[in-house]
Amino acid sequence: MRRGGEAMQHKILLTTLAAVFIVYMGMGIIVPILPIYATELGATGFALGVIIAAFALSGGLLQPFVGHFSDRYGKKGFFVAGLFMFSLTGYAYTFAGSVSDLVLIRIFHGAGSAMVVPIAMAYIGELTGGKAGKHMGMLNIAIFAGIGGGPMLGGIFLDIWGQNAAFYAMAALSLLSTLPVIFLLPRQIAGAAKSKDTMAAVFRRMLRSRRVMGILLSRMATMIIMVPTFAYLPLLMTRNMTASGTEIGMVIAVRTIVNAIFQVPFGSLADRWNKNRLLFVGSTVVGCGMLAVPSAGSFPALLMLFAVIGLGEAVSWPALGALAAKEGATYGQGSMMGVFNMAINAGLFIGAMGVGVLVDWLGIAWAFYIVGIFLFASTALSAVLIRS
Repeated sequence: MRRGGEAMQHKILLTTLAAVFIVYMGMGIIVPILPIYATELGATGFALGVIIAAFALSGGLLQPFVGHFSDRYGKKGFFVAGLFMFSLTGYAYTFAGSVSDLVLIRIFHGAGSAMVVPIAMAYIGELTGGKAGKHMGMLNIAIFAGIGGGPMLGGIFLDIWGQNAAFYAMAALSLLSTLPVIFLLPRQIAGAAKSKDTMAAVFRRMLRSRRVMGILLSRMATMIIMVPTFAYLPLLMTRNMTASGTEIGMVIAVRTIVNAIFQVPFGSLADRWNKNRLLFVGSTVVGCGMLAVPSAGSFPALLMLFAVIGLGEAVSWPALGALAAKEGATYGQGSMMGVFNMAINAGLFIGAMGVGVLVDWLGIAWAFYIVGIFLFASTALSAVLIRS
């Protein structure tokens, strides 16, 4: 019986990871095409921001609701529905005739995302065996691999078959990812607790929990610091060291590569060691790295610095996911992962808006200084809250 249970958990893990990888590959494929497509439809710089924000806004608002109802009525139906919505979205992009159409499609796309990643994390969080850190690390690798490989394929599709080919590929991959979910995943993992409380009651208990608030604060802070890297690092490198596009790409990529390589080792360490300490150490390393970015005056220095930042994230992210999974055993994995992912969207949204204002007032360097200081402060406060 025990061996059969382990085999079932192994199947659930692999099925979930495969579905997440495929769907993120599909999302990554349209990354190089969407800004070009939007510009051809007349999008201004502000409109591009709205198009990007629409995805995060709808996904962030829906995730807590989807998470809670998945605890009450089963996760599989939401997972399949989200993947189907991704597939429909891929085809819908090809029919967009205006910027308004794209915004509506992105809202629908974000709603689909609310049913995919939190549910995948909830499935993994419900697996037993004391390997939450390792499993969350594996999930992060699936996301990184999909996001990293997708844009490359998208560029190839754009060059050979045109931009619609990338959207069709996203639709096909999303549809393909539903097959293992439909045939291999259970509606609910055996032994997983079903929520009988109302959503309001569950969220009230979460809001009263210092540990949950510490986890959400830390998750939001680690997302806010993503904004300077993707939005302002290329400008900083171009102005300060006349860096080439290849050098900028290498600096951004090394962070993700190092992060992905060390997810499983540090995830396994999080299962054996104090998760809160790992989160504190990793976030502190990242904060120091962000403060040092404006002072790095050469490409090799920045390359090394972002490798260290990626290492710090590899230390902290699996530990943070494992802490969330531990709280999920109390509040329901769907509910916990719903608000956990809402914190991700909130961090990206706040970072995009707040850092932009800082850059206009104080200059690009201060974008890195302020988010580094903010990460230090939130890390210290999160450690106290989680420890309590």
